[in-house]
Amino acid sequence: MSRAAIRVVVDPTACDGYGTCAELLPEWIEADEWGFPVVRREALPAHLADHAERAVHACPRMAIRTVRARD
Repeated sequence: MSRAAIRVVVDPTACDGYGTCAELLPEWIEADEWGFPVVRREALPAHLADHAERAVHACPRMAIRTVRARD
C-alpha cells in the first residue's frame, strides 16, 4: 500500500530558527540567512517521508508538521 502524498508546513510564528529541520531534511528545507526554514511547496517525494517525520519530531518549538497534499 502506498502512502498518501504529504507536504511539509512550517508555522512561522512558532519557529525560532533553530535550523534542526533544515539539517534533517536538507533536500526539502533550506535555512534562510537568519536560520528560518524555507520549505518547498510541492508534495514531498515518498522516499523523503521518513526524514520529514524525523524533522517534525525533532523541532524544539513544534513549528513544523506534515499535512496531506491536495491534488
